[in-house]
Amino acid sequence: MKSSKRALSLDALRGYAILTMVLSGTIANTLPRWMYHAQVLPPDHIFNPSIYGITWVDLVFPFFLFAMGAAFPFSLGRKFDEGVSRWRLSFDSILRGLQLAFFAIFLQHIYPWSLSDPQDYRAWFITLGGFLLFFPMFMRLPSEIPPWLRLVIKMGAYGLAFLLLFTLHYADGRTFSLDYSNIIILVLANMAIFGSLVYIFTIRNRIARIAILPFVMAILLCMSVNFNGSWQKALFDFSPLPWLYKFYYLKYLFIVIPGSIAGEYLLEWIRNTEQTRREHQQKEKKEAIVLLSITMSLIVWNLYGLFTRQLVLNLVVTMLLLSIGIASLYKTPTVNLQFWEKLFVTGSYLLLLGLFFEAFEGGIRKDTSTFSYYFVTSGLAFMALISFSILCDFFQWKHATAFLTMSGQNPMIAYVGSSVVVGPLLNITGLMKYVDMLSHNAWQGLLRGVIITTLVTLLAMFFTKIKWFWRT
Repeated sequence: MKSSKRALSLDALRGYAILTMVLSGTIANTLPRWMYHAQVLPPDHIFNPSIYGITWVDLVFPFFLFAMGAAFPFSLGRKFDEGVSRWRLSFDSILRGLQLAFFAIFLQHIYPWSLSDPQDYRAWFITLGGFLLFFPMFMRLPSEIPPWLRLVIKMGAYGLAFLLLFTLHYADGRTFSLDYSNIIILVLANMAIFGSLVYIFTIRNRIARIAILPFVMAILLCMSVNFNGSWQKALFDFSPLPWLYKFYYLKYLFIVIPGSIAGEYLLEWIRNTEQTRREHQQKEKKEAIVLLSITMSLIVWNLYGLFTRQLVLNLVVTMLLLSIGIASLYKTPTVNLQFWEKLFVTGSYLLLLGLFFEAFEGGIRKDTSTFSYYFVTSGLAFMALISFSILCDFFQWKHATAFLTMSGQNPMIAYVGSSVVVGPLLNITGLMKYVDMLSHNAWQGLLRGVIITTLVTLLAMFFTKIKWFWRT
């Protein structure tokens, strides 16, 4: 295997998270319970917080958050190694977070359903125009363009976006509001700021980075028992900019921070493989296949066991699989096996910690999210990263996984593709009525999601191919 400075496994994990997010949002309402969020039952999809367990849909967002944290060593860490100061990195991270917050607000306001109800041609064309406007805002313009002109183009795009926000007519008499934003992107904006700051000031100290988490946990636990009249309550409620920040969002540091550690392991592995010839590849194949089977089984089994509430059986089988996985890694100390061992041991710890927390707060669930949810999904994200490392970086199934890696390299385009490109185009051309006909049974409902997700994948792959990336 020829080593590459780019970790395709991380791109694939990010791409998997984005595309399954699109799929979960576009399938019809006729599928079985396990095809939706565990707390949102079909066919009415009314949220019920008394239901516990998780499904594959509940892994989508934490996997993306984990991948976001894993990217910190590649972006922030490398710049720090090149001599960029912590204060400069902090400023850039805050700026990135603010850009993501603007993205969340602008995106929410230009969704077709935000502009008209029922949706019409005006809404669809405005949405498509907003998509085009994102390119000068978030794309890195060619270096051949003078710096002053690049700045003028970007500021002009932002200016036009602000003008649209304040002059557009919205559905149901709605007016522009900072509080009306895409919650997923807003959480990412908070993690881009606070997750980055935690990483920047603990780049050389993983223990200090982890030590921050119990303090966040302390505040959240105090709130879970209604500890009113305390400074903890005051801190939890304090927000100078409620539309941008809430302490509640910091709970996702329990996923982002472990992700940053996985990213450091991945970066170390890349540097080691750049200096080491792969003399042990044949010997490693057996362990790689065994580990791939173990990690994928752990993900599938825990989804099944937690969803069906077979908690004791789930714990016993999980511990058995973890034991087999660890035993398979303690052999020839090659670069790959040492890398996978680090990921597997860390992921095992988090997964077991999450399972031991399972009964707390009633049981694992995404909404409102529990500590078991953070730890279990972080542990499973480690397992997913190992799986993609074996498939993409070890066996080099580049063609088979290209749709994941290319989508993962352009996640912002992939994320908005369904709502602001594919949906409007299908409606304008009159094709959406045929797609919507695929809602009569479970198989057709799944096919509907697959068709739209495939179109989004092709869109993201196209812009990746021509190297038009959106970046904050």
